[in-house]
Amino acid sequence: MGTAAGNCLGARLRGFLRRTAREYSFSHELPLGGYLMAMAGFGGYTAAWAAAVRLSGRPLPERPEPWDVALTAMATFRLSRLLSKASVTSPLRAPFTTYVGSQGPAELHEEATTENGKETVGELLTCPFCMSVWVASTLGAGQLLWPRATRAVMGTLAALAGADALQLAYGALMDKATGE
Repeated sequence: MGTAAGNCLGARLRGFLRRTAREYSFSHELPLGGYLMAMAGFGGYTAAWAAAVRLSGRPLPERPEPWDVALTAMATFRLSRLLSKASVTSPLRAPFTTYVGSQGPAELHEEATTENGKETVGELLTCPFCMSVWVASTLGAGQLLWPRATRAVMGTLAALAGADALQLAYGALMDKATGE
């Protein structure tokens, strides 16, 4: 393909993407290009994990064991909240977010920075649901490559999730007992 034809195709593609974004989001500013880049990044991330698992030669399980699914769910929940909401991990999010205030025990409310294309990364870093996709994929790959170490880490994260639930339950009981 010649340079002129390539430039023409590129211009047409950019025009198509701009029109699609404008028509899709109507009057809202949505970073569709950023979302597309995040999807591509996740595709590359999972492809790299898949290649590592394939190269390891380890056989894939026939199906996941129910215990592993439950442990992965609890560990994913805890690590996703730790990464996306905890005060202590705010320095990781700070380049892409703005502090708004507290949001529950030891958690922060932050908003994605809208400057310099940081919005998509900021949304990913402050959304525990979005973060869960990346965390669950990482833990799943870890179970295939390093099952004992990954399960040990997941057990610790699951214990933290249980401890959090107990702390919140205790706090609610104390509030009820003292009338607060």
